[in-house]
Amino acid sequence: MSPFRLAVMIPAYNEEKTIGKVISEIPREITQIDEIIVIVIDDGSTDNTRKMAFEAGVDKVISFKQNKGLAFTFKKGLDVALELNSDIIVNIDADGQYDGKEITALIKPILDNRAEIVLGSRFKGWIEYMPLQKRVGNSLATKVTNLLSGLKFSDTQTGFRAFSKEAALRINVMSNYTYVQETIIQAIDKRLKIVEVPVHFRRRKGKSRLISNIFSYSKRAGLTILKTYRDYKPLRTFLLIGGFVMLIGLVFGLRVLIHYLNTGLVTPYLPSAILTAVLLIVGFQVVTLALIADMIGNNRKVQEEILYLLKKKNLTK
Repeated sequence: MSPFRLAVMIPAYNEEKTIGKVISEIPREITQIDEIIVIVIDDGSTDNTRKMAFEAGVDKVISFKQNKGLAFTFKKGLDVALELNSDIIVNIDADGQYDGKEITALIKPILDNRAEIVLGSRFKGWIEYMPLQKRVGNSLATKVTNLLSGLKFSDTQTGFRAFSKEAALRINVMSNYTYVQETIIQAIDKRLKIVEVPVHFRRRKGKSRLISNIFSYSKRAGLTILKTYRDYKPLRTFLLIGGFVMLIGLVFGLRVLIHYLNTGLVTPYLPSAILTAVLLIVGFQVVTLALIADMIGNNRKVQEEILYLLKKKNLTK
């Protein structure tokens, strides 16, 4: 029987001051786990992050020559962990705000076959400190993700999360900015079971690499959420847009219709009549586009299933 392997991946960018502590806190012995591998994905750091990681006892470091962003780094971490035939993959940030000792509790739902993805919830746990703008931004993004996913989580923005091998094989990160919302929307679409466990969240030393400006983060994260929802719910997305446009057209056209029924004339409301026609035509075209997008979405599902099978086949070689 092959050993049951846990991979802990740590995306890092210029975190020389904290990476050592993060690695040292990761447990090296966990019940039901035969082997624990710690992987640092160095996203083009210009400081001594790589050196400090090796000094702290990391098992493997993947380094990029230039900064590629969190989403790409996360995707690379999943790929490397799968190549190492890991049964469970944990992602933890390199800034030291999460406590690596809590990995044991984080992976327990997966070990107990109660979940395929586990989110470490800061809002169900204990927060030492979180700036107001970041707290508001996290809460807003969580509410939007909940609205679009149809489920209710307390913290969809957490960077402390665990994946079963099956979940990692099925997740395909397409964003070029952040992965946190996209992976949840994808997981729900693929019917992967997600649960939350409470975790501690500590005060950060220094500025956030990802959320240096809350408005910039909100814009880019919001676009990621909308694009992901569009890709995985194309029929609903375009039906809502088309239906809304047609509804506006009907509202404008209502008084034109009433006047026509009373007088037999449209002339006094000709601009409204033209606007109504344009809105109804555009709305109808968007509804038609919804059907085309749905067909494309079905093809994407087939392609993702093929990709999943290829990934799984490569692991058995």
